[in-house]
Amino acid sequence: MSRINRRDLALLALRAGTGAVLMAHGTQKLFGWFGGGGLDKTAAAMEHMGFTPGRQSALAAGLGETGGGALLVLGLATPAAGAAAAGAMAGAVSVHAPAGFFAQAGGYEYPAFLGFTAAAIGLAGAGRYSLDHATGHTFDQRWMLGLAFAGSAAAAAAVVAKRARGQRGDDGGSA
Repeated sequence: MSRINRRDLALLALRAGTGAVLMAHGTQKLFGWFGGGGLDKTAAAMEHMGFTPGRQSALAAGLGETGGGALLVLGLATPAAGAAAAGAMAGAVSVHAPAGFFAQAGGYEYPAFLGFTAAAIGLAGAGRYSLDHATGHTFDQRWMLGLAFAGSAAAAAAVVAKRARGQRGDDGGSA
């Protein structure tokens, strides 16, 4: 029997905790679970926050959180999972940024923490106690890391920039 590796056990705990929180937030958006609004109410809220079109924005946020969180828990396709969750949290940070850093004042502290944690897990890898390890890292190749994070960063930047333009009213009147 192999010796338990504390680093791998810590990664499992971090993945499970972070992934579960992200999944809970995402299922609030998608299905209305845990007191959430579901897709229709989340879409309306997204429109109100300047994310257009609201339904696609709500779906993307919900899938990034739910899917990214589930994959983190499983330790499967960890670079893509971390990147997807971090990208979803970038949108949340943009909403909370005007209130400053601290969550008690409505700031971006909490979504930033979730995003950085998900990104760090994606960069570090899932560890030995994961489906990535069990599958021989089929979905955790070195080239996937750069591709996943570059794609997520580009998508998040585009969404946040579009929201900012819409709030200023200079995106063709769709605000």
